[in-house]
Amino acid sequence: MISENVATELSLEELRELVPQLQQITKKYKRSERIQKSLFDISELASSINELSNLYPAIHEIVSGFMPAKSFFVAFYEEEHEQIDFVYFVDEFDEQVIKKVSAEDLKNSLTGHLLRTGEHLFLTRENRHNLLQSMSIKDLGADSVDWIGVPLKRGAQVVGAIVVQSYDESERYTQEDLELLLFVSQHVVNCLDRVKSRELTEKTIRKRTKQLRQINEELQEEISERQKVEALQQALFEISELSASIEGNMDDFYRTIHEILSRLIGAPNCYIALVERNKNLLHFPYYKDKVNPQIQSRPIGLGVTEYIIRNGSAELIDKTKVQQLVENNEISAEIANSISKEMTSLIGVPLVVDGIIMGVIAVQSYGNEKTYNLKDLEFLRYISHHIAVALERKKYSEDIQAYNQRLAQEVKERTEELHATNLNLQKQIEERKQAQLKLEHDAHHDSLTGLANRALFNSRLDLALASKKRYVSHNYAVIFIDLDRFKQINDSLGHYAGDEFLKEVARRINACIRGHDLLARLGGDEFVVLFDNFETATDIEEISARIINSIAQPFNIDNKDVYSGASIGIALIENGYQKSDEVLRDADAAMYQAKSLGRGRYIIFDKTMRKQLLEELEIESAFRKVLNADGFESYSQTVFNLQTKDEIYDECYIRWEHPTLGRIKRGQYFQIAEQCSLTVEMDKFMLNKACDILRYWAANNQDINHQRKVAINLSIHHLTQPSMAKDLVEYIKCSGISPNKLVFEFDENALNRSSQFFLPAIKILKRAGITLVLDNFGSGLASLSYLYTYPFDYVKVDHLFVKSLPRSERNLKLIQSLKAISGHLHFKLIAEGINTEEQYQALLNAECELGQGKYLEASRKIDIDQNLDKAV
Repeated sequence: MISENVATELSLEELRELVPQLQQITKKYKRSERIQKSLFDISELASSINELSNLYPAIHEIVSGFMPAKSFFVAFYEEEHEQIDFVYFVDEFDEQVIKKVSAEDLKNSLTGHLLRTGEHLFLTRENRHNLLQSMSIKDLGADSVDWIGVPLKRGAQVVGAIVVQSYDESERYTQEDLELLLFVSQHVVNCLDRVKSRELTEKTIRKRTKQLRQINEELQEEISERQKVEALQQALFEISELSASIEGNMDDFYRTIHEILSRLIGAPNCYIALVERNKNLLHFPYYKDKVNPQIQSRPIGLGVTEYIIRNGSAELIDKTKVQQLVENNEISAEIANSISKEMTSLIGVPLVVDGIIMGVIAVQSYGNEKTYNLKDLEFLRYISHHIAVALERKKYSEDIQAYNQRLAQEVKERTEELHATNLNLQKQIEERKQAQLKLEHDAHHDSLTGLANRALFNSRLDLALASKKRYVSHNYAVIFIDLDRFKQINDSLGHYAGDEFLKEVARRINACIRGHDLLARLGGDEFVVLFDNFETATDIEEISARIINSIAQPFNIDNKDVYSGASIGIALIENGYQKSDEVLRDADAAMYQAKSLGRGRYIIFDKTMRKQLLEELEIESAFRKVLNADGFESYSQTVFNLQTKDEIYDECYIRWEHPTLGRIKRGQYFQIAEQCSLTVEMDKFMLNKACDILRYWAANNQDINHQRKVAINLSIHHLTQPSMAKDLVEYIKCSGISPNKLVFEFDENALNRSSQFFLPAIKILKRAGITLVLDNFGSGLASLSYLYTYPFDYVKVDHLFVKSLPRSERNLKLIQSLKAISGHLHFKLIAEGINTEEQYQALLNAECELGQGKYLEASRKIDIDQNLDKAV
């Protein structure tokens, strides 16, 4: 009411004068209000903001509320580092970001002056230049219109500065803005200290919390590591216990190792591979895998396991590593494809003992199972050495155990053996005594028949000779028994049958002699008997006759009846004998005399036999010398065609004139050659003579038509084996003679001995082109099977059949029959021994084509040796 009165009382002029004052009061009021709000906001900042980085933009916003402050920065002086830190910097034109600058570099700048002096600065466009010059300050940065800077003091110490500046003419600063900023700056320092203190406290708390958390984590990690170490120690202890245990096999050992690994690192899939270097083989004694449950031993190749062995170090392998190994040719692509489909990761560690890799232990995971890391790798690497040592120790332990078992078994066996040896010692001694007695018996007895042998017989015979000299009236005799057809029995039925035959002969002879007579086998089919205490030689003759009759009975060998015979020579012991060999010699001579007289008889030795024996020895010796000296005389006799008188071939034969004994019969010296094993040399002599004749004919043009042939009598020796026949053909070819120029005559009696063995050799001679003749047909046990079986070109009838012609109608019919057969069997018939015209006419009438004899060709001697010498 009073105001209204006063207002009414004042004049309009006075009111007009009061308006500026009121405006000024209002302005001050608003400023005070802004200051109070700013101070309140600053106080709020001090209690609400915890970090200085958020405080500076808030202060910038508060200052902008009571004065223009588009360009604003806050800087603090760091006395310790002598740097100025622009903790907050916003400028309209100067976009360069300023952080920390050396105080020396800003010493003469506005900010440096402000911090150095602690005095505020208010620069305007009008006073800027003069103030800068008066204070020797360099103006840095963009030129502003107005610039106000106030120090931030903590007590009397300047700690920083707040600066605002304007680049706009419309936004000019006043002294009031300076005072307001000075006032606010004091509260800003308090707010900064409170926020900084709170920030430092929170940082300290956070740092401590972090430290405590880190300490807790380290403690938890240490606890975990200690637990792992304890688990590892427990695992190593279990492995050591396993390796030291002698019970349980290796399969249980491997299975327990797998359980330990599963407990420590998680290993559902595990395998152990061992290298067998001597076989270049990879062996898997333990393998457990859910994807591939089975695996076989394999040669060392390009697999993952082999790569670990070659590399010699622990490997952590995943799918990427598998592809790298394939690219580096460390593993094969086939193996890589088989494992990379399912495998997630694999750890493989070599098992090393004394620097030598003995194998690999590996674990692997599939699909969503655990993915192994480097810690698992390091763990398995650490434990692998202990596993390797345990494996080696376990293997060594098993080897020692097996060795001890073998040793114990060997000791047991050796003990039993020694025990058995001790038990058998006496038995062996007895057996040795029996063996000694048997040796003594065997030394004096025949092993086959159990009869006395030559040594015992000679010993007993020597005693008999000594007794005969002392007691002349005592009679002693020796008979020498030789068996007929033994060789044929032995060759045809086999050696076993021959042995059985000899045993039966011994039994039969024993049955014929007296109990005190001594029967002995000298060897082969030769038996001897020593007789004593007999009355006359008739007693020995009777016993010999019984022996001959007994052996003449059939022998049943292998269910076959076999016949034999015996020829016996008897030597009556007289005072003239000095040695046992002399008695045996004479008994042997008597035996040969019995054989020559027709076998199956006995002969008592007399002195004429000794003379004959000496004569035979003389003939044998002379025969050897003549044969070696090529001293036989050669003759030939031609085979003619009876109708045309054409020559078919010439038979070459030899004659031997002994200086004292005269002409030796052909059969006699051939027998000597056979007895002396000189048949091969005799055959070669005859063959060489035939070749010489052919060469002589060729050299003297005596074989113009090349049709003349030479025949020789050949022994059957060359027919016993096909190889010998081949050698004979080769010998003829090497002599330069064509085999088709030769004629070989084989005696029928010789073929009778072993005819079944001669056919292969005869065929070889036939294929070589040699003409073959069966000689003396009908002289022995002739068989028509010869004519069917053997490929003879000619068959020569024995001269005995021709000799009786023409008187013997029977022999003539036989020759006619052979002539008829010859046409069918493709051989030609030769009549041998045609000595008279009557014989010739009879054969001609019988249509016999060929013949040989004195009538056809007077005996003419062809002195071949003389002719050959002339030719030379």
